[in-house]
Amino acid sequence: MDFRTEFKPETVHPIRIEEISFRMIDEEIGEHPYTPEQYRVVQRVVHASADFELGKSLLFHKDAIWAGIQAIKSGKKIVADVQMVQSGVSKARIEKFGGEVKVYISDDDVMKEAKRLDTTRAIISMRKAIKEADGGIYAIGNAPTALLELIRLVKEGEAKPGLIIGLPVGFVSAAESKEELAKLDVPFITNIGRKGGSTVTVAALNAISLLAEQV
Repeated sequence: MDFRTEFKPETVHPIRIEEISFRMIDEEIGEHPYTPEQYRVVQRVVHASADFELGKSLLFHKDAIWAGIQAIKSGKKIVADVQMVQSGVSKARIEKFGGEVKVYISDDDVMKEAKRLDTTRAIISMRKAIKEADGGIYAIGNAPTALLELIRLVKEGEAKPGLIIGLPVGFVSAAESKEELAKLDVPFITNIGRKGGSTVTVAALNAISLLAEQV
């Protein structure tokens, strides 16, 4: 059997592939309501997901981009809800400014406390994170319960994040957690609906770290 194909890629050069992809995104997305800085995040979210509906559903607090840039340039911690977000982040850009990317969900003390209280590790991980990451960026792409707990902690004055990137994916509480985030008067990036995930959360955070390098 012949498995050869007649298709030939336009290019195999990584930078050129990205340039062509971004041009295609610009052409397809057309007019939009985003500022130039916000659009850099939208671009990378669409690039990571090939989902224009998701990209167009992004919501930004008016101070989100600059708050994120300030947090990165000040060397604040980045808190990820799961290892997939931690693994995807461009750590070199974060570490360049003295920051680091932390994830607490698999820590022994978090697992023990979650078992004792019969609750999710994501919830307990946020309770631990706020003690170590004041003014940091919280990047939540997987666990709606982590986002809801962080929102509760903000409302009660226990958490003071610099920026919340809340893009959890799922069916149970995902859309609702993002609706609640959009009501907060703290810098946030979120979206409408069930879509999201670790990949797009990483894309949003990497877009902000790129902006931090450029300003």
